[in-house]
Amino acid sequence: MYGHGAVPPARSSGTVITLRVVFAAAGFLSCGLLACAPLFRIAFLRGRSVDWVLSWASLPLSIACFAVVGSLPESDPRTDVAMSLVLLLGLFSSVYFLVMDIRVHQQRPFAGHPPPQGPTVHTGYGYPQPTPPYTSTLLPQPPAPPVAAPSAVPPPPPQRPAPARIDQVRAELDELSDYLRKHDGNPEGGR
Repeated sequence: MYGHGAVPPARSSGTVITLRVVFAAAGFLSCGLLACAPLFRIAFLRGRSVDWVLSWASLPLSIACFAVVGSLPESDPRTDVAMSLVLLLGLFSSVYFLVMDIRVHQQRPFAGHPPPQGPTVHTGYGYPQPTPPYTSTLLPQPPAPPVAAPSAVPPPPPQRPAPARIDQVRAELDELSDYLRKHDGNPEGGR
């Protein structure tokens, strides 16, 4: 979607905070019915098996608790236990989401902090190809070559040769204009 070598735009801090509020609220304000939503979000962000197990386990637990609440009369104490379990599941999923999401975003910077990389190398046609990122600044660096004293006139920048396709098109256009001049009966090209 963003082209070859292009990095998608990073999320701003406002977007990150809005997502945190929405996912955290979904877990608790839905009375635990959507408790799996923040857990799945964390599982997608972190990719750890523990997060996936927690998110998948929250689904049958909330469904079972709601089945108990819906099938038993209100005066039965098991409905109170099931409802409190579902509310605690929603609270747990919201708190767990907030803690893990904050940790993930502290490890990975977001908008305004692009990862360090070298200068972009332009390769003629197409998109510029980024150079590989620096591996470490702690590695010993080879000594820099001696810098020559600046001369009075800087050398001109090297001219890049025109691509062969452009030369071919120019030649064809010149032939066409010569042909049209001769065809109109005016060999000099003037009017």
